[in-house]
Amino acid sequence: MSTTATRVIVTGDKSSRRSLSRKRRPEHVDRPGQRSRQRRETLSGFGFLIPWLIGFFGLTLIPMVYSLYLSFTSYNIFSPPKWIGLDNYIRMFTTDPAFMQSAQITLIYVLVGTPITLAAALIVAMLLNFRDRGAGFFRSAFYAPSLIGGSVSVAIVWRAMFSGDGPVDSTLSFFGIDLGGWIGNPALVLPMMILLAVWQFGATMVIFLAGLKQIPKELYEAAEMDGAGPWHRFRAVTLPMLSPVIFFNLLLGLIGAFQVFASAYIISNGTGGPAGMTNFITLYLYKRGFSDGQMGYAAAIAWVLLIVVAIIAVILFRTQRSWVHYAGDNR
Repeated sequence: MSTTATRVIVTGDKSSRRSLSRKRRPEHVDRPGQRSRQRRETLSGFGFLIPWLIGFFGLTLIPMVYSLYLSFTSYNIFSPPKWIGLDNYIRMFTTDPAFMQSAQITLIYVLVGTPITLAAALIVAMLLNFRDRGAGFFRSAFYAPSLIGGSVSVAIVWRAMFSGDGPVDSTLSFFGIDLGGWIGNPALVLPMMILLAVWQFGATMVIFLAGLKQIPKELYEAAEMDGAGPWHRFRAVTLPMLSPVIFFNLLLGLIGAFQVFASAYIISNGTGGPAGMTNFITLYLYKRGFSDGQMGYAAAIAWVLLIVVAIIAVILFRTQRSWVHYAGDNR
């Protein structure tokens, strides 16, 4: 045994012990080809990322930055953009009543349609959660409208159903309720659009059903033993345990409601009528940009819509701490 090792054992010198351990530790020796193999793996990883990077920069980031630039210009596609500063945004909020009406109608659609859709989806999900026989068939039946609800064909069918001589109006007339059609009635066309959105609750329902399946049955049994009724079990067990799913569906529902376009375009023939009651912001943006050739003004509207949606998302994420309960949370 060496003198250094003997001194470490007898005196317990820590510095000597560390130096001895460093001497005994074998040095790392690169295996043949290890660096080249790591280099190939790194290059392969970047190679798999290249298609996504091309799509992200070419189809998302660069167009967004360019549209932000266009929002400060006067641009009609056929001539070069002309810088006008904040004129588009000032015009939007001061001298364009059509935009203010469009924003108001969109907010009504979002604030009314989204809660009703969530409530309908949750009710159906809870009914399916307590039904085993035929549950698969009913899940598929309720989910199917969400797959085709945003298509052009469904919007055409929906328009035919609620027209003056459609089956909905004919059925109501049979019971003595003569509305004269929903499509041309400014007071009924927006509720009809909300009803179309509620009809597409299938995807939200499936997510709610998956969340309900994850709630332990022991919690319901414990609450029932304490004398809690159905309403108290729903309020004290179901809602807290399902709050992350509710938050997720609420966020996606709000974002999706702000983006409604195809159904409004088909039902109104691209006019936003009657009386501008289907002239949602996305449709108004399309009309200004592609019908009127005001691409700079349309870009400004798009950025205002993006900012509003971002603000709502931030508010939801900030407020979730007070009502969303995750697993292991002590609140």
